[in-house]
Amino acid sequence: MSSYPDPAELLAHRSPFLFCDEIVELEPGVSCTALWHLSGDESFFAGHFPGRPTLPGVLMVEALAQTAGLAALSDGDFSGKLPLFGGIDKARFRRQVLPGETLTLVAQLGRMSRMAGRASGIASVGGEVACEADMMFVIAEASDL
Repeated sequence: MSSYPDPAELLAHRSPFLFCDEIVELEPGVSCTALWHLSGDESFFAGHFPGRPTLPGVLMVEALAQTAGLAALSDGDFSGKLPLFGGIDKARFRRQVLPGETLTLVAQLGRMSRMAGRASGIASVGGEVACEADMMFVIAEASDL
């Protein structure tokens, strides 16, 4: 049993849009490594693509953003806040991710302020890079939404 919090304890996301199943490493305010276990039963596989199911790249980037959110929100300075996407840079897709695979998500926070932040992330399967991206986000009050 992991000594790290359940991702749903930190993120506002819920099924079917919570992509981090478990945290395997966490340095609050610095970095996070999470796993997304793809069973193949996820609804997007049915239409992306029939006969050749593939995880959509945009969902890999979202999963990386959620992982960065876990790193930020685990820091007490950001508890009760909601990181929202502000931008995506240098996104590259290197490998297809298929049903039944586990995506390892690693996010490293960059410059952070009270109102915004930066992060970089790498998603991989079995040590093979599937996606990498730099991300920017704004920090909102969760109660404002």
